[in-house]
Formats: sequence, structure tokens, C-alpha cells
Amino acid sequence: MPAWLGLFKTFGLMVALAFLGAAWATGQELKRKARAGLLHAEYRKMVVGKPASVGDLLFSVVVGFVLGFKVGGVMGHLADVSPDPMGYLLSGSGNLMIGIAGAAVSGIWQYLEKKKQQLPEPQIKTMKVFPHDMMMEIIMVAAVCGLVGAKIFNALETWDDFVKDPIRNLTSSSGLTFLGGLIVATAGFYFFCRKHHIPFKHMCDAAAPGIMLAYGIGRLGCQLSGDGDWGIYNTAYITTPDGSLRAALPADHVYTMHAIGFTDHAFVQAPGWLPRWLFAMNYPHNVGHEGMTIQGCVGEYCSVLPVSVFPTPVYEAVTCILLFWLLWRLRSRLSGTLKMFGAYLILVGVERFLVELIRVNYKYDLGFIHPTQAEIISVLLVIGGAWLLLFYKDKSPAQQPVPLEDLPPDEGN
Repeated sequence: MPAWLGLFKTFGLMVALAFLGAAWATGQELKRKARAGLLHAEYRKMVVGKPASVGDLLFSVVVGFVLGFKVGGVMGHLADVSPDPMGYLLSGSGNLMIGIAGAAVSGIWQYLEKKKQQLPEPQIKTMKVFPHDMMMEIIMVAAVCGLVGAKIFNALETWDDFVKDPIRNLTSSSGLTFLGGLIVATAGFYFFCRKHHIPFKHMCDAAAPGIMLAYGIGRLGCQLSGDGDWGIYNTAYITTPDGSLRAALPADHVYTMHAIGFTDHAFVQAPGWLPRWLFAMNYPHNVGHEGMTIQGCVGEYCSVLPVSVFPTPVYEAVTCILLFWLLWRLRSRLSGTLKMFGAYLILVGVERFLVELIRVNYKYDLGFIHPTQAEIISVLLVIGGAWLLLFYKDKSPAQQPVPLEDLPPDEGN
């Protein structure tokens, strides 16, 4: 495989698609709510015709330098970068000369563009900006807060692994806890909405279907990359030296128990009318370097699990994409404030609680029960969602629809 293909990691691609899907769905819902008079425009004053300021030039120079520095490094050391592009981006490695050239080009381009737009007398223009026009800002908030939260909560879930190598754990492209990302991203959305005077309750309703879609697509990334987010062992199948799976025999019992370390497991053979991969996968070439080495494999990712596991990312991906379709169909029927968000919380809480029954996760010792972090959060989500659906009443005055000329075309959504 050419070295440059290693730059396009499956997990990163699916995360990008997840954000794009969420952006589309949320944008459509924000637009629909604006038409119903639930969301209003923010008026922003903008100065046009000014020459480039020192701040403008400095920002362009810094961005140009970073891009040139990193891209130049990739061009010169492609074979070294492709196995771990995330580690390279977070390192101090790069090409200094190309970085300086990039800074110069970016700074000059910014100066000339501002010069072209310069007016004899700068003017102040007022722009009407609706929430759906802020999707780029919203996506940035979701990306930063979601990834930070997912990493922090994953570190708490896998504390023993985290303390062994915290830097690698935090910078790795694998190891993301969705519920942690959801909590921190929600907090980020709250402060974003306060800053721009957007009713947070309507933002929650608008974002609910998109978040469910993003979760389903993101789980496809977990499945394709083999990032460790799989289920408990299914000892009905074991791995051969070349990385393929075969049915376990009674004589394999001692090897199997040794391979899995006597951890949680089940013995489930796939029925003849269903594909085996629905019950058993061993994730060859997984990004977490989990398991044993594949015989004859050469390269960065040569690990495979010695015993099959339940492919929980597949279950979650299919379930959440179907739940997105359900929420999308219900979005005009659940018209009450926070009813859509309440339904989302219940669905995602139940879905995650059920999959936790066959997932590998750290369990807390609470005496007579031993829940995982995700099970605790899932129960709280279901309780919160049920309260919103059954008891929450919006006391805000009724809103009037916004004139059609103030909004973009409906686009049939």
C-alpha cells in the first residue's frame, strides 16, 4: 500500500462524516424552528473597507507558518508520518523553511486581499445572522468540546491504562467515550447559546436527531478501525496464527481461558441463517495494537485478538442510525419544547445501557451492584428524558412565524 494512504485514517474519516451529518441535520432543524418563530436573528455590525490590521496579518502569518511547517514535514518524511499522523500533528516535527515560506505567502495574500477591498472611508454594515447561519461556529464548539469530553471520560473509564501512558492515551486517535463528549459538548453549547442569545432549549431539540446520527456514523469508525470499543469475549471462536477465525473445539478450552485472562465472556455460536460476524470478530490490524501478532504481517498494525469478541460497534451503529430515522420522522410531531430532546435522552440512554451488558468496561464497586460509568450515566439520561417528556412545561409566550422573505428557501425539509 502506498505510504500516503496511511494519512487517511478510517476513524478520522468517519468522525468527519459524523460531524457533517450532524451539521446537516441540525442546520435543517434550526432553519425549521426559525420559520416557526422560535429562533430569531442576531444583528452583527461589521466594518468593511479597512486596510489589513496588525492582528489580521499576524494571524495569517501564524496560520501559514503552521500549515507550511506541518505539510512540508509530511512531504519530506511521508513514510515516517503515515503510521501515526495524529502523533505527528501534535509533535514539534516539521519543515522550518517551508513553514517560513508559508508564513510569507499567507501574510502577503492577506495584505493584498484587504488592499483590494479597501475603501476611501471604512463603512459599518449590519448583518442579520440566524442560528442556522452559525453552523460553522456550532460545529467548532461541538468538535472541540466533544473530543475533549470524550477523551477525559475515556481516561476515567480506562484509568489503569491511562496512568501507564497518559500522553499516548490523550493524543491517540482511538479511545473516545461518547457520553463524555455529549456532556461536555452540551456545556459548550449552553455557553455558546448564552453568548449569541439563542434559546438553549430550542438548540437542544434541534441538535437531538443530528447527534444521534453522528453517534451512529462514529461507531462505524470504531468498527472499521478496531479502536478497542468492542464487546466481551465470545469464546465460541478463536484466532488462527494467520489472523482468521475458526470455531473453538473442546481441546481449545485451556488456551482460550489463558488468552482471555478469565475475564467476562460468553459462548455463543452464530445460527446457520445469520453471518458469523454478527456474533464474533477478532479485529485484525486494529489501531489499539490489542492481542497477538499476525503471522507474517509486517508494518504498524499487525495485531489481532486471540479470541473473538461481540462487535458492539456494529450493533450501536445500526441501532443509532435507525433511531435517527425515528427521531427525524417525529420531529414535527413532538412539537413541545424539549420533548424531542427528552425522547433523544431516553433512546440513547436505553441503547447504551443495553449494549453495556456485553461491553468491556471498568466496573465500579457499589456494594451489591457493579455498574460501569456508562450505565450510571445512561440511567440518569433516561430519568432526565422521562421528566422532560412527562412533566416539563414551557411557560414562554407563543411565537409568531417569521416572514418567508427573511429566511432562505424551505428546500422541502
